[in-house]
Amino acid sequence: MLLQALLWLGFGFAPVASAAGVLAPTPPMGWNDWAHYQCRIDSNVILGNARALVKTGLAARGYDTVTIDDCWMRKQRDSNGNLQANLHKFPQGMRAVANSIHVLGLKFGIYEDAGYATCGGFAGSGVPNGGGAAHFRADARLFASWGVDYLKLDGCNVYTAKGESAIATYRAAYRAESEALKRVGRPIVFSESAPAYFQGTPQWYDVLSWVRGYGQLWREGSDIEIFDPQRPNRSRWASVMWNYEYNLQLGRFQKPGNWNDSDFIIGGDRGMTLAESRSQLALWSMMSAPLILSSNLNKLSAASIRILGNRAVIAVDQDPLGQMATLLRRTPAEDVLMKPLSDGRYAVAVLNRSEHPLHVVLNPRALGFSGAACRFQSVALWTGSRRAGAQELAAHIGAHDTQIWTIRPTAACGVPQRMGVITRIRPNVAPHDRTAMAYTRCLSAPGSVGECTGSGAQSWQVLPNGALRSGGRCLAQVGHSARLSACVTSALQRWRYTLLGNLINQSTHQCLTGGASGALTVQACGHNVASQIWSVPAAMDAGRASR
Repeated sequence: MLLQALLWLGFGFAPVASAAGVLAPTPPMGWNDWAHYQCRIDSNVILGNARALVKTGLAARGYDTVTIDDCWMRKQRDSNGNLQANLHKFPQGMRAVANSIHVLGLKFGIYEDAGYATCGGFAGSGVPNGGGAAHFRADARLFASWGVDYLKLDGCNVYTAKGESAIATYRAAYRAESEALKRVGRPIVFSESAPAYFQGTPQWYDVLSWVRGYGQLWREGSDIEIFDPQRPNRSRWASVMWNYEYNLQLGRFQKPGNWNDSDFIIGGDRGMTLAESRSQLALWSMMSAPLILSSNLNKLSAASIRILGNRAVIAVDQDPLGQMATLLRRTPAEDVLMKPLSDGRYAVAVLNRSEHPLHVVLNPRALGFSGAACRFQSVALWTGSRRAGAQELAAHIGAHDTQIWTIRPTAACGVPQRMGVITRIRPNVAPHDRTAMAYTRCLSAPGSVGECTGSGAQSWQVLPNGALRSGGRCLAQVGHSARLSACVTSALQRWRYTLLGNLINQSTHQCLTGGASGALTVQACGHNVASQIWSVPAAMDAGRASR
C-alpha cells in the first residue's frame, strides 16, 4: 500500500543522509528576471543585473546564478529542430550571454517548458500538440553546449493523450527531462514547476512525492505577484504572505538536495516596504527556501541591499541541516517559528503580520526547553546585537516586520520538546483571499479544528511513541471521535505521520479527520483527502551534526 510505504518507524521520516556529492546541497540562490521584467528582457537587462549582483556584493553573499526566464526564444525551432534565441533581444545568442555571466564568476540558468509551448507561447521541449516526439534530450544537449548550470522547466501547454491522466503525462515529461540532464556530462540543477499545476487538487501531494526523485527544487504553488509598471507602488505583501503560508505546510517533503520553492524574493523591489523585505528574507530563510531575487538590482536602495545581503540571515537559509522551521505558535497577529541548525544553535523568528506594532517576549518554555535553569546566548540577526546568559527573547516588532535571532542554549536547557501547532489546510480557499488565517486551521484541544488563536489548547507536544499531548492529556481515538484523555500506554493514543500528511491511529489504522464544521473525527483513510492532511511539528534534534 502507498500509505504504508511512506511511513517511517517512530513517527517521522528517515534521517537525512550525508549531503556530500548531492547537487544543490543547500537551497539555490541567485536572480531571475521574471517577477520584475516578465517578457521585457534583452541581453542588456540580463547582463546589467548580473553585473549589479557583483557590484552590490550580493554575489559574494551567495546569489550566484543568473537565470533568464520565459520569452528568450523564438516561437519556432530551426530547420534542424533546435531552439532558436530571439536575436532581436539576444543578438549574439545564448552562448555569448552564458560566457559573459561566467566571466563574472556567476552561473547561468535558463527557462524552458515541459509542454509544446511555454507559458508565453514560445517553443517548448515537450510532446507537440496532438502527439509526436518530445525534444528533451536534444534541448538538454543544447543547453549543456551553451554552458547552462540551472534549468527551470515550467508546465504550461502539456499535451495529454487520450486515455492518459494529466498527472501521468506530467510525470513522464519531468522524468524524461531529468534523465536527459543526467546524460549531458554537465551538472545542471533542475527546477521543476510540476506541483504548481496541481495545487488545490488531490493529486498535489502525489506530485510533491515524485518530483523529489527527478530534480533539486520545485515550485509547488502560486506565483509571487509580479511588478506592474502601470501600478508600480501597488502592495505585493499579500502575495508574499500567501506563498509563505502554503510553503510552510510542506516541510516534510524537503531535505538537502530537495527544496520546496516558494518563488522569488521580491524584497527591495517596488510594492514592498523595508519591513516587508526583512520579513520575506527571514521567513524564506526559516523555511530553507531557495533565495532567488527578482527585481531591478540596479535600483535597489542601500538599505535593501543590506537586508538582502545580511550574512547571518542567509546563513540560516543555507544551514546544511536544511530543515524547515516549525510553527510554535500562531495568533491572528503573529507567528513564532523555530528551526534547528547543524551546529547546535537554533534560529527563532517572530512575524508580525498585523498593521500595528507588536511586543513579544519568549521564555525558554515557549521555545520548548524544560530546564528551570535554561539560559542561552542570543544574537539578533538584523542588528548583530548579542546577549549572553539570556532568559528570554524580547523585541518590539513593527507592522509587517519579522525579528529573527539565533540562540545557543546551555546544557541546562536540554533538548527542546517536539512541540508546536498542528495545522490543516482549509480546502476551497478563494484565490483572492490570500491570508494565512484563511488558508490554515489549527487543531485545538479537546478535539476540534478552527481559527488559529494562539491559545494553550492549540499547543501540542509530539511524544517519541507517537502520542499527541496538549495540556498534559493525550489525543485518543474513542469510537469514531478523537478526544483528550489521561495519557496511558495505549495504541489508541498513538499516531503515525506519513509523507502525504496523514495521522494514522496505530490501533485502528484510521485517519484523524477534521471536518468543515470543525468537528474532529477518526475515519477510514482516503487518498489525499483534504480533511485528513496535517502539518505536524518536526523534531528539533533529528539528524543534527552536533548539539
